[in-house]
Amino acid sequence: MATEIKIPAVGESITEVQIGTWLKKEGDAIKLDEPLVTVESDKATVEVNAPVAGFLSKVAKHDGDPAIVGEVIAYVEAAPGAVDSKSTEVKPAPAATVAPASRIEADGAAESSGMRPKTRIMPSAQRAMAEHGVRPDEVTPTGPGGRLLKEDVMRFVEGGGNHDTHPAVHEEPPAAQQSPVQVAARAPESPARTATANIPVVKAPAAPAAVRADEEIVRMSPMRRTIAARLVEAQQTAALLTTFNEIDMSALMAMRKKHQEAFQQRYGIKLGLMSFFVKATVDALKLVPQINAEVRGDSIVFRNHYDVGVAVGGGKGLVVPVLRDAEHMSFSQIERTIADFGKRAKENKIELAELQGGTFTISNGGIYGSLLSTPIVNPPQSGILGLHAIQDRPIALEGQVVIRPMMYVAVTYDHRIVDGREAVTFLKRIKECIEDPARLLIET
Repeated sequence: MATEIKIPAVGESITEVQIGTWLKKEGDAIKLDEPLVTVESDKATVEVNAPVAGFLSKVAKHDGDPAIVGEVIAYVEAAPGAVDSKSTEVKPAPAATVAPASRIEADGAAESSGMRPKTRIMPSAQRAMAEHGVRPDEVTPTGPGGRLLKEDVMRFVEGGGNHDTHPAVHEEPPAAQQSPVQVAARAPESPARTATANIPVVKAPAAPAAVRADEEIVRMSPMRRTIAARLVEAQQTAALLTTFNEIDMSALMAMRKKHQEAFQQRYGIKLGLMSFFVKATVDALKLVPQINAEVRGDSIVFRNHYDVGVAVGGGKGLVVPVLRDAEHMSFSQIERTIADFGKRAKENKIELAELQGGTFTISNGGIYGSLLSTPIVNPPQSGILGLHAIQDRPIALEGQVVIRPMMYVAVTYDHRIVDGREAVTFLKRIKECIEDPARLLIET
């Protein structure tokens, strides 16, 4: 007996994911609740566990393949006496002896009654058929349970079966034989119809550019696609402006050196720079609440809590987990939490809930050597602080030229609700807190 492995719900409004990495191969023995595969959404990576013990009998979706929530991606052959972790029902495996010419399966009732079996068409395959003018009966389905996949349609098209190649001589099948998507895509548009039904016209995809032998095409991950979309959204919907300042890090570095050993012995973690900048940021946000606010329609939402996102590099790209209620966290709590975020980000184990709901973001490009940058706001937030590399530079101090460890800092803000005066005040407050770190302890 076989059990279907389906894509679980991975978050609100997320319907499509991408297969990450299969942790087991076909034929491998598996234990109950053992991780089988990682699944990547646009915000996080989750693991899909085995609902029964047994062995992995078939993999239907491979690394990098797109999939929709609820779609079957594999089958597990249960061990004798194994019980589903969620129910006692064990689903049968798909027949392994189906002839290639008759891959459309029917359930037992359809076979016994002589009914014509139906092909289950996946949504992505339906869209591909509409784009290329392909009928379901022209394509041989190869998916589990007789499903017709997008790959089946593209294989048919690439094999010379694309009837949309020459539209002038293309012979349309009768309307009765066309799917609803094909009819909607091909029906001529008229003013009356446009006025009564807002049906989008499906356009043929542009011809792909030629690929050189020394080039490689890699599909964007859901997370990277979302990052790209959100960055473009920020540029198009917000009035972004950046202001800069520089900070003398001498006092803070001396304070860290003085208390580092005692701090590490007491809390088991190093005293870093980020805890000071988080504390200074919260202090500055209290002084300038507009930067902690959000534009919502024609209103401004002021927040009296400070959920600070900290950008960390992960295995699949940059992620921004959130320090909840950072105003109530101690230096050791901040350092521990950030260290935990960094470790789990590299292992792609950051949970979706940890990436949501931030009110402000800190991005430290200095750890990669960045000297100066203009960070982009993470919508719907209204500000982001950019930290950069510390360099020894000559500065004028009390009429003399001295060498000091200096850091450029930048704040990008939404000019719709934050004026230049507020942005400069915010950054100046952070400068004051870092150059005189003792005030963070006095004013907290």
